[in-house]
Amino acid sequence: MEIVVAGRHTEVLPKYRAHAEQKLAKVEQLAPRAQRIDVVVSHETNPRQADSSEKVELTVIDKGPVIRAEACADDRYAALDLALAKLLERLRRTRDRRKDHRNHTPLTPVDVRPPEPAQAEPEPAANADGVVEHMLGDSPVLIREKLHEAQPMTIDDALYEMELVGHDFYLFVDAETAQPAVAYRRRGWSYGVIKLDTPVGVPAPAAT
Repeated sequence: MEIVVAGRHTEVLPKYRAHAEQKLAKVEQLAPRAQRIDVVVSHETNPRQADSSEKVELTVIDKGPVIRAEACADDRYAALDLALAKLLERLRRTRDRRKDHRNHTPLTPVDVRPPEPAQAEPEPAANADGVVEHMLGDSPVLIREKLHEAQPMTIDDALYEMELVGHDFYLFVDAETAQPAVAYRRRGWSYGVIKLDTPVGVPAPAAT
């Protein structure tokens, strides 16, 4: 398992790299199939944020879903410990969930692809990360687009995936209705879900 430690607008000393590698070695016990762990250390120069000036982001690249965790502290060693604790908890949940799903029948895939247009305009070429950038008409507004492959999933699975990456929202396709939907975090353990319903046969507005 490869461990890559990098600094964002800050220098990472060899001593810290060795410390991070030693700490993260235990990840392999919970994620034996993990291929790489990315560690990004950043520093906030604002003196008003001295208590959270050091930020550590951890990302586990596995054959399954990507699992992330991050934490801030006044010391990057403490930030690493906090982020690692979150990461290990999410890895345990992933391992336990895989065990629970072994006896469940997998969902039947739902074809949610829209019909292909009769005449599709050529799309801008994507970069190495799959990101496409283009201007909004004649305005100076720059639009960044990225296409993700998505398997239909239940709301429960969407909330689970959202917790793994530590985001406040998660875009997915509802396996029961085949509708695009967004799950988002509210207060405490409260969540919300917004779904899109496109009337069949209603043409899209023409571009101006």
